[in-house]
Amino acid sequence: MDEVGRFRRALVAWAAGGAGASAAAEAARQLAGGGVRTIVLVEGSSDQVALEALAARHGRDLAAQGVAVVPLGGATNIGRFLDVCGPPGLGLPLAGLCDIGEERHFRRHLERVGLGSALTRAGLEALGFHLCVADLEDELIRALGPEGVQQVIEAQGETRPFRTFQGQPAQRDRPVEHQLRRFMGTHSGRKALYAQAMVEHLDLARVPRPLDRLLAHV
Repeated sequence: MDEVGRFRRALVAWAAGGAGASAAAEAARQLAGGGVRTIVLVEGSSDQVALEALAARHGRDLAAQGVAVVPLGGATNIGRFLDVCGPPGLGLPLAGLCDIGEERHFRRHLERVGLGSALTRAGLEALGFHLCVADLEDELIRALGPEGVQQVIEAQGETRPFRTFQGQPAQRDRPVEHQLRRFMGTHSGRKALYAQAMVEHLDLARVPRPLDRLLAHV
């Protein structure tokens, strides 16, 4: 595991609390001193994979540049991570990505740790925190279009499972965009798989705004 990977693991253990939190905090502090310059807080592993894949398409290695992309394991964990990453903890520069439905959690805790007051969406973006309309999968599906996403599914060898999924009673009458988004969440690891695959198929002129702006910020 590289240094940023070890830092990410220590940070997650520190934020989780419990018996190992003190040792994890010390490890995170030492590893941060070795070259971590920015922490990007994202809701889940698929967001991490998408951002790192987009960076790679631009010839960037975020870990080598000292950018640690850290999945929160859910937006409601943002408070604990800001406590350990932000001014109360490591005090490192922060950025992030969240779904618009979770905006309130991010705004409230950013204000609580002293990173702004009465934050608007423009204020969040100025801090480096960008919002997806529904979630990042929705953003990528709209950027590629349904036909483009189905080409990605075909490239993954999953056209047949997708057609079977479309035929389920609960899915038959739903828009294809909804079917595609739901299909990506049906198996563990599938969201991350398709986050990377969709970014790799994406026209770089059509990168979803929150993902594009986040990468530019870091």
